[in-house]
Amino acid sequence: MIRSFKGKTPRIAPSAYVDDTAVLIGDIEIGEESSVWPGAVIRADLGKITIGQKTIVEDNCVIHAGAPNGRDGDVFIGDRVVIGHGAVLNCRSIGNYVLIGMNATLLHEASIGDYCLIGAAALVGAGKVIPDYSLVFGAPGQIKGRPSEEQLWWAKAAYEEYKPLMDEYKKLQSIPS
Repeated sequence: MIRSFKGKTPRIAPSAYVDDTAVLIGDIEIGEESSVWPGAVIRADLGKITIGQKTIVEDNCVIHAGAPNGRDGDVFIGDRVVIGHGAVLNCRSIGNYVLIGMNATLLHEASIGDYCLIGAAALVGAGKVIPDYSLVFGAPGQIKGRPSEEQLWWAKAAYEEYKPLMDEYKKLQSIPS
């Protein structure tokens, strides 16, 4: 479902894939060849959400713009980011080539640098700044060093793995029921 809110309608690149069961509301921009999978909710009613190119928002993720102090809560997500199943993001920004693990939570105004890996079920606290090339695990999330090339493989290669799947799902959506 794609819904306008306060005169703002999601803008989705023609090459992107958004599943019919995903919910997109408000001031959202989704870049070329990105994908939003079943059950994901992207709600930009308290700020703009920008998602870069070749970024994957997996099933049942929640991305919400807004800050608890009433300031605008724009969210920027870079290129070639993988947001794992069930992750919840109410953060400020995520750089490029980042893997957000399944069921991870990024709280208000957190910022994640480039080439980071946020582990499954990690909790990145409000306002926390995670520098480039950080490996974060735990609740609360702690930087445990630099991710290895093997750990970053999925952030770097996920798009190529998902592209054929995206193409198949796009065909399914174009078949009338």
